[in-house]
Amino acid sequence: MKLKNIFSKMGKKEEKNQHQEEKTVVKEQEQTTTEKTSETIDNESNIKDSGDSEVEKLKKELAESQDKFIRLMAEFDNFRKRTNKEKLELRKTAAQDTLSAFIPVLDDFDRAKKNHDDENSEEEFTEGVMFVYEKILTFTKSQGLESMDPTGEDFDPDFHEAITEIPAPTEDMKGKIIDTIERGYKLNDKIIRYAKVVVGK
Repeated sequence: MKLKNIFSKMGKKEEKNQHQEEKTVVKEQEQTTTEKTSETIDNESNIKDSGDSEVEKLKKELAESQDKFIRLMAEFDNFRKRTNKEKLELRKTAAQDTLSAFIPVLDDFDRAKKNHDDENSEEEFTEGVMFVYEKILTFTKSQGLESMDPTGEDFDPDFHEAITEIPAPTEDMKGKIIDTIERGYKLNDKIIRYAKVVVGK
């Protein structure tokens, strides 16, 4: 009987110890769960903060890219306009060297025609030569070449080169061009040779 009581007490003691161990395990599990939950919340918070900063970073990069794109488009537009302007200028003056070299030939034709028009001259300016002269003038005009014979106009150093000054035959001819020694020429409104003139003083 005593032995039975001893075993019974031992069983209760073990049961009590087991019960306490179970309580400890449950408590530890609860604590671990709480810690994990807290850690999860912290992680989620960090992820959210990280996500927000990532979005802000991407927005900033997008704004910078858009700004660069707009600047590049503006630069390209300026380049295109400048190139078109240069091409236009090049087209206008492409034949300048050739036409400039051709001007002395026109001078010779002008002198020959002037001699022919003089009543005292015996030099002839035949119909065939006149036809060639007119054809040359038509061609040079189509290329943008324009002659300047400013006799009677006011002297302008931007367009004329004064060879000499002579007393003006009349008061109203002072400061005006008395005679044109050599015609000036413009190519598409750009002067390629100034008119050589005699000015009244």
